[in-house]
Amino acid sequence: MSRRTQIYVLAGLLVILALALYLALRSHAEGVSGVPGVLAADAKFEPLEVQEPQLRLDLLKKLQGLDYSGSHRNIFVAAPPPPPKPAGPVVIEKPFVGPKLPPPPPPPQVPGEFFGYAAQPKSGRRVAFFTSGDDVLVVSEGGTFLGRFRLVHVGNDSADVEEISSGRHVTVPLVQLPADQASN
Repeated sequence: MSRRTQIYVLAGLLVILALALYLALRSHAEGVSGVPGVLAADAKFEPLEVQEPQLRLDLLKKLQGLDYSGSHRNIFVAAPPPPPKPAGPVVIEKPFVGPKLPPPPPPPQVPGEFFGYAAQPKSGRRVAFFTSGDDVLVVSEGGTFLGRFRLVHVGNDSADVEEISSGRHVTVPLVQLPADQASN
């Protein structure tokens, strides 16, 4: 930081200190209670006159005979109460009868492992490293490899690969190579 910037920062801190002192002294000069209405409210308080307070057991016995007809909701759970049960007959829908759709095709299998990536310094595009058997493949984003796959995107922990013939996508996770292969 330059000497000039340090002087500006010091001047700003001094202005803030002066403002804080001014506000503190002003509130102290107004008195101990900054809110004038609090003392006036305490002066108007009058306690209730209760002659010999007793527990009314006769009223409690009357209430014991009544049944609670509320929703029986647990007040200690934040979830909404269960919906009310329907009063009428329950209508069961019939299941759809017809031809079943075939299951979707499984995701394509990439015959290789994604074990790393690097960023090109000039363009910033990422390059992924795949192993296929003993071969190491270096593929940039948008490039094809193994004759049938296209590398769509390289992330920090996975690579998005598209099978060219079907257009199906698969995410290949980043794997750690064992120590004996990583040193070669």
